Amino acid sequence: MIPVMLCFFSMGFVDLVGIASNYVQKDLGLTHSEAGIMPSLVFFWFLIFSVPTGMLMNKIGRKKTVLLSILVTVASLIIPLFGNSYVVMLVAFSLLGIGNALMQTSLNPLVATIVSADSLASTLTFGQFVKAIASFLAPYIAMWGSTALIPTFGLDWRVLFPIYAIVGTLAVVALGMTNIEEPKSSGKVSTISDCFALLGKPYILLCFLGIMCHVGIDVGTNTYAPKILMERLGWSLEEAGFATSLYFIFRTIGCFTGSGILSKISGKAFLGISAAMIVASMVCLSVGTTQMLLYIGIALVGYGNSNVFSICFSQALLDDAKHQNEISGLMIMGLFGGTLFPLAMGYASEAIGTIGAVLIMALGALYLCFLTVKVKK
Repeated sequence: MIPVMLCFFSMGFVDLVGIASNYVQKDLGLTHSEAGIMPSLVFFWFLIFSVPTGMLMNKIGRKKTVLLSILVTVASLIIPLFGNSYVVMLVAFSLLGIGNALMQTSLNPLVATIVSADSLASTLTFGQFVKAIASFLAPYIAMWGSTALIPTFGLDWRVLFPIYAIVGTLAVVALGMTNIEEPKSSGKVSTISDCFALLGKPYILLCFLGIMCHVGIDVGTNTYAPKILMERLGWSLEEAGFATSLYFIFRTIGCFTGSGILSKISGKAFLGISAAMIVASMVCLSVGTTQMLLYIGIALVGYGNSNVFSICFSQALLDDAKHQNEISGLMIMGLFGGTLFPLAMGYASEAIGTIGAVLIMALGALYLCFLTVKVKK
């Protein structure tokens, strides 16, 4: 489990795109919509690579697919060390998205081969807790790099990339040395049409849309929380950068406590509690004009959104155990919501301010309330 959890930590590298896009926007003088392309581009590749990755797992196995994903991720972290132009960052974030699409599609089913069905949701939640640690640390490392002695070496906030590249390399070595027995393939190679046909099952489709809303809210808060503080309170980016850390602090707490809570109560009940917290957070972020109220809103969405992915993902996997690889690909394709939401939020915020971005996230929160009614258990 230790090498697998180290892989979950590597999975969290994708969340550096939120704070990184703010620094790139500042360095290059980009508009909100131009900066919004970067997190959108990261999650665009989930649409392209998730389902083929599910098919790839049937051919080479889950462990080898995870190893490949981390190697691609490490490559994406090395590229920014050679420049910080808009094109360079777009290429780096594209590879980061491709690597993360491969990783999220293959790592979660790999966990399913290690733990029992009853422990799957809580184990995935603990993995999300480990992932959230990497997400939480990213803004602090970036702030340290931009304010301490790191600029002397020409890295500034980009010190994030070599640090996480080293950790990713350690994850490859640790998992590569670990023996994991995987279920034997039936020999039948799924086609893309076979995979998409699973969306014809209403319950699979509901979980898929739930993951789209979850990641849209996640990336949206990660990216726009600092912007909201800058607009409402007149803070600088360095001062407002703590908003991202605050979000991940409570997301980390939510994942850590959620692992235990999900072993005590049903996923349906916990999803209802989570959705209610997200709705309350959207109200705070919509009307808040004080530091305290805005911080409360960020904390609520951080905790409330922390376990939505694990609940939706595990519900979908357990609904059809014979097609877990294919379902995993479909569920991770739902992370394409991380492309749609920031794009819509970018245009909405340019039209009516950051309140527009909050309203887009609120739509996702309302869907999660609807999904709560439909979840089986």
